Amino acid sequence: MLYYLFTYLRDHFRLFGAGVFYYITFRTAMAIILSLVISMLMGRRLIEFLRRKQIGEIVRDLGLQGENQKKGTPTMGGLIIIAAILIPTLLFARVLNVYIVLMIVTTIWCGLVGFLDDYIKVFKKNKEGLAGRFKIIGQVGLGIIIGVTMYYNQYVVVSREVFKGKSPVFNESERVMSTPYVRKDENGVEHSFVKVKSATTTIPFIKTHEMSYAVIAGWFGQSAVKVVTPIVYILFVIFIIVAVSNGANITDGVDGLATGVSAIAGICLGVFAYLSGNYIFAGYLNIMNIPGLDELSIFIGAFVGACVGFLWYNAYPAQVFMGDTGSLALGGIIASLALIIRKELLIPIICGVFLIENLSVVIQVWYFKYTKKKYGEGRRVFLMSPLHHHFQKKGYHEAKIVTRFWIIGIILAIMSIVTLKLQ
Repeated sequence: MLYYLFTYLRDHFRLFGAGVFYYITFRTAMAIILSLVISMLMGRRLIEFLRRKQIGEIVRDLGLQGENQKKGTPTMGGLIIIAAILIPTLLFARVLNVYIVLMIVTTIWCGLVGFLDDYIKVFKKNKEGLAGRFKIIGQVGLGIIIGVTMYYNQYVVVSREVFKGKSPVFNESERVMSTPYVRKDENGVEHSFVKVKSATTTIPFIKTHEMSYAVIAGWFGQSAVKVVTPIVYILFVIFIIVAVSNGANITDGVDGLATGVSAIAGICLGVFAYLSGNYIFAGYLNIMNIPGLDELSIFIGAFVGACVGFLWYNAYPAQVFMGDTGSLALGGIIASLALIIRKELLIPIICGVFLIENLSVVIQVWYFKYTKKKYGEGRRVFLMSPLHHHFQKKGYHEAKIVTRFWIIGIILAIMSIVTLKLQ
């Protein structure tokens, strides 16, 4: 909102210094600072409020060292993260930008699903919380909103250079959304571009790195491409939202783990968003240029600031837990960002920690059922799943587990960013 206010003051009253709000970097920095301030100040007050209302964590008896000390620790701290994301975004971002609108909806939507789960656990004294099928319904609903908007909204486009004798449209599902316009590259040479409506993503490590979902739709016959492409795309979006959101939820098992890993993934996605949104950087790096995407840097800045600020209270020993209010929101936000930035195929690397945690649960359950059926006795691969509990059972301190997972997250983020040049 401040962007529109100061733009108006600059244009109509020539207010000195108002033009600084035009710069993405300035507004991103302000969003980071404000989100840190909000999360740290609001965190202390919310913790005191939760303690007064006796809104504490109900800890299951898993036989883990130190778990009894966590009983009664205030939960639903994800409200801090959500507030620290939304307030700076509303103040500093261009809130009419379609990508900003999508991320605001994602944050509120996932936060509400998680809040319902925490409310049932805390106030209804039901350890199971919201039934799993209702969580899935909520995540699928968000996936449909994201998928439909990304596929059909007229402002969700990619920029493609127009070459003589070549069409900028590659298949029947794509269409040109603008007349040609001219841009200059870093050497001052003019190039002609058009905006194209396209369901495409980025394939890492490949020089011709764009892949259209129409290719998958083509497996059902070329005549069906126009009809099948949106179905394939929306189903894929739903899968990504459900998988990453649940991955973050599973990872939230020890103090500071999910928060720190999410902040690292956010920084990585922020780099991609800024570079893809800037046509000069996109042209230099030979990556997809997505007009308007750089505005997403403000949201991502607020997201990272909120996570780091929350760590002030969530690092070991945690003074507050985020609960599903926070963990489902973090996963949903990261998944939506990756889809909007068209880096969903990099999710196994960017969200590698979430993936490992998810797989450890799947492997444990599958192997237990398999051995029970074959030998009449269920056996386990890990001492306990998810994976972080396995290391707890082996006697590793929580702080050591979290720090090492953070390091892995940083390495994976660096590997993801390196794909910008490894083509």
